[in-house]
Amino acid sequence: MSEGEGKQLLHLVFGGELKSLNSMDFRDLNDLDIVGIFPNYASAHQAWKAKAQMTVDNAHMRYFIVHMHRMLDPDSDTTTGS
Repeated sequence: MSEGEGKQLLHLVFGGELKSLNSMDFRDLNDLDIVGIFPNYASAHQAWKAKAQMTVDNAHMRYFIVHMHRMLDPDSDTTTGS
């Protein structure tokens, strides 16, 4: 990390078609759309929003943001970022 950069708060953006609107089960795990891993919440949110807007006509399609940094270092204080 270079001087002036904050701590990396990695976020994964992915999505897929759900089996039903009342569940979080994906229709086909082999067909998940892995959008990417982003260095902060703001860039992850921007990617999530773009993908969600592209699939707005499919009610079963959902995209998610996973806070990877919380899984990699669960004891860290993440109150300064999302």
